[in-house]
Amino acid sequence: MIRPALSALRGGPVLLDLRLGSFASFRINVRVLAICLLLLVVVIALAAWAATLGSFIVPLDEVVRATFSESTRQFEFVVVQLRLPRILSAILVGAALASSGAIFQGLVRNPLVSPDIIGIQAGATVVAVFMIVNGYTDRYIPLGAFGGAVTAATAIYLLAWKGGMSGNRLVLVGIGIDALLAAGTRYLIVKFPVQQAQAAIAWSTGTVYGTGWFDVQVIAVALGELLPLAIVLTWQLRVLQFGDDIAYVLGMRVEPTRLALILVGCALAAVAVAVAGPVGFIALMVPHVARIIGGPMTGGTLLLTALLGAVLLLGADIVALHVLPVALPVGVVTAGVGAPYFLFLLYRANVRM
Repeated sequence: MIRPALSALRGGPVLLDLRLGSFASFRINVRVLAICLLLLVVVIALAAWAATLGSFIVPLDEVVRATFSESTRQFEFVVVQLRLPRILSAILVGAALASSGAIFQGLVRNPLVSPDIIGIQAGATVVAVFMIVNGYTDRYIPLGAFGGAVTAATAIYLLAWKGGMSGNRLVLVGIGIDALLAAGTRYLIVKFPVQQAQAAIAWSTGTVYGTGWFDVQVIAVALGELLPLAIVLTWQLRVLQFGDDIAYVLGMRVEPTRLALILVGCALAAVAVAVAGPVGFIALMVPHVARIIGGPMTGGTLLLTALLGAVLLLGADIVALHVLPVALPVGVVTAGVGAPYFLFLLYRANVRM
């Protein structure tokens, strides 16, 4: 039986306590929950609007009919086969990247850390590009990307470890690993003939163009399994943010917990890279903005981060495809927005030092 109860500290957030009998209890920030519901409405509205756009205009009522019931064969083909896979891929990839960025930023207590800055995405990218140019089928690329991401994360972790984990040391090591793996990706693209490398070149820019229902299925299943696991691990993540000594005092098994968080973060980044390529700066920007809106990292804030990432990447894809004079990969738009934001974060970090 679910027993809800409202509670609030003086001047603090309004919290909703949910108790499942004597088995489990949850505390939900009502404000964060309201923002999540609002973002969910925004995602649905953006998705419906994006399905109407293009050289072949589809009325909104036909989009609804083609999606949920029956429409003409022409509308069903355009909406269901061409546009919906791209829209859903953008939503799911944005959610996965933003969640991954939140996990890594929380682990090292540094807002300048994200899987695309410290080499996690680069590890997934170099393996995925190797598989693309060698003709592997799409079904094996997500597994290879995950292996590359985990390998890169392991190398970064071992090289940055020196009697403990320093956020600044991890960033410096990660940037070096990222540069090395990016050079490997470029080598693979240059080495192979244009016919083999063309798909890898387009994919390595970061794009949801050409995604199909198989891609949607892969990332939806992965996100459905990984995001709840990440939400469950948010309490351990918050404890780790106070330092290893406090975590040990509270009885936490620090290294297994950190390893579990790294694996979840790597898997989220890897499956996103496998579907859309290395889309930059979503994992860096969104968690920072989510913390400003929702406060410290909790399960609700992580869910808010995922929804905010979905909104941002879908919005960027709409801009890339329909607003600019020439259709561009979505990674170009996110880089155009994210690079100035990254410089702003560096400026703020320097001011505080």
